[in-house]
Amino acid sequence: MRASAFVYPWDVNGDPGAPGRIAALGVEQVTLAAAYHSTRALTPRHPRHRVVTAGHAAVLYPVGDRWDGRALRPHAAGDWAPGDAFGEAAAALAGAGLEVHTWVVLAHNSRLGAEHPDTSVVNAYGDRYPWAPCIAQPATRAYLVDLAAEAAVRPGARGTELESLGWYGLQHLHAHDKTGGVALGDAGQYLMALCFCPSCRDGYGRHGADAGELAAAVRDALEPVWRGAPSDGGWTGVEKLLGERLAHATRAYRDATARSLQQDAVAAVRTAAPEGFQVLLHADPVSYHVGANAGVDPAHILSVADGVVVPCAGGTGLLAPFAEHRREGTVLAANLTVVSGMGGSPGTLAADAAAARRQGATELRLYHAGLASDGDLDAVRSALAGL
Repeated sequence: MRASAFVYPWDVNGDPGAPGRIAALGVEQVTLAAAYHSTRALTPRHPRHRVVTAGHAAVLYPVGDRWDGRALRPHAAGDWAPGDAFGEAAAALAGAGLEVHTWVVLAHNSRLGAEHPDTSVVNAYGDRYPWAPCIAQPATRAYLVDLAAEAAVRPGARGTELESLGWYGLQHLHAHDKTGGVALGDAGQYLMALCFCPSCRDGYGRHGADAGELAAAVRDALEPVWRGAPSDGGWTGVEKLLGERLAHATRAYRDATARSLQQDAVAAVRTAAPEGFQVLLHADPVSYHVGANAGVDPAHILSVADGVVVPCAGGTGLLAPFAEHRREGTVLAANLTVVSGMGGSPGTLAADAAAARRQGATELRLYHAGLASDGDLDAVRSALAGL
């Protein structure tokens, strides 16, 4: 199976041994960050540093002139990825024989929310999520579509993987995260992800739901959950908490909003890209799910993009709904964590890859070559040699 490893530019730049070390893992490709959110990352083998702190969401290349005069615009990185950090790393990795694809994080941006609070998701209690841009707002959608086109199609890249191209919600490790005190469950997380900004309030109205009534219903539905009552899982739990009429109205609106954004962003990338450029989405096959792996309708997204990257750290079951709609040439990449300290299991990579193949996976994505220890990378190298 073709395999690609996720990498940050700061894993490579300043470390002459990094490209060869990554190629020696047995991967054919790297998925290299071109636009990324704030993070704090270890670099356990770098000759100059051990910890990189990316203070805000940034593009890891010089910002293009398409943003001149626009209020919503990406920001260049600071000293953690100066200049054309992506381009420098991409050239070094290509020199080691690796095919480079861009890794682009979109609707996950705390700096955007801090500088432009009105762009953020607003929950039923009036709380803003500054890390979660509301994808229904016209200006935010235009920003995301243009960012996708610019960040995806970097010189030397043969394809892209678009992350967070959909709704974002509460479940985000935001700074020192302390939101796990109440078990919201799948249904509760959905209700806490519903946005009530002006654009979304209008959107609910177009789908037959009064926004004020809906917000009150969300608060009423969650009250027992805050007191410790268990939240039923899955969509039936949402219907039970909110009522079928309101639940279906919210999902119809949110699904349509996400689908149209995904279509527009992929179309913009294709317009900017050379022929043969591959476009994948990080995706979850349950359309009402939110987060980095955007909830999608499998049949629809595989008619729009060239394939998907599917989270498989908890098992390979999420691949099957996509496999049902796979066409010739469709990429179904199983995303497996290979960093032991982050809950990964590099020692079972061969078995996990085999399980993923049985569920329809055509490729592997390995998270993350820069973060993993030497022991983890040794296990990856051994597993890939046997595949």
